[in-house]
Amino acid sequence: MGKLDGKSAIVTGASRGIGQEIAELFAAEGAKIVCVARTVSEGDHPLEGSLARTVQNITDAGGEAIAVAANISLEEECLSLVEQARAAFGPVDILVNNAALNYYIPTVDYPTNYWVRSFSVNVHAPFILSKAVLTDMTSGRGGAIVNISSGSAIGPGRGPYDDQHARGGVMYGATKAALERMTQGLAQELSQHGNIAVTAVSPSRVVPTPGTVFHKLVDGMEDPKGEPPEMMAKAALLLASEPVEKVNGRVTYSQQILKEFGWIDEAVGRGVDTAGSGYSQV
Repeated sequence: MGKLDGKSAIVTGASRGIGQEIAELFAAEGAKIVCVARTVSEGDHPLEGSLARTVQNITDAGGEAIAVAANISLEEECLSLVEQARAAFGPVDILVNNAALNYYIPTVDYPTNYWVRSFSVNVHAPFILSKAVLTDMTSGRGGAIVNISSGSAIGPGRGPYDDQHARGGVMYGATKAALERMTQGLAQELSQHGNIAVTAVSPSRVVPTPGTVFHKLVDGMEDPKGEPPEMMAKAALLLASEPVEKVNGRVTYSQQILKEFGWIDEAVGRGVDTAGSGYSQV
């Protein structure tokens, strides 16, 4: 039996990278997956990856999944995708807020509409989607909301600053800090139910994905300094399947939580870096 047998899950940003890895692992563990992104088919986006490919991988492996194209910066599309999820697989048991947006632009040049749209994707959408699925979870069936964060939520500290050429970290770090605060606040609010876990997890190191490669945050998909994407998928699975009382309100790092629960024996990559690094998971 899989750890998620009989569950239904929404995974945003499931066309590539960490979101794709989470969707495919959750499906292998028995969940029915609603894969959400804007890239429906290969070629729709400059980066490799699509909803069609993720769904095909899941169904080829014997799982169940559907693709829902949505611009989650818009409330109406967030609400529509939740309704489509219910129509396909019934009440929502698990929500993974993985989709995120960043622009590598210094603040002095940052267009206000880019800033607003990034907050809409990185913070407002997780709020809107969480609120929508809670009508299912608070009915007595319980559930899990897993928010994908980043080490950049910690920030660079008060200085002095050795790296004086940081780029793009102000907005992204601010949104991830907000997401983590929202995580623990919602976890506290929902603790009265006793069967809903709200958590957040960040990669222990930069994860090689088409996006992080494109932005030169890693030296290719096989960069040995990076963290394999399956670490984040396993951490998300742990937070979605372990007893609520053990994980609710946790804001953690992938390899840290996996080691704590005995899901891995040793860290992968060149050490575990839990310091704020200002990187973006795309």
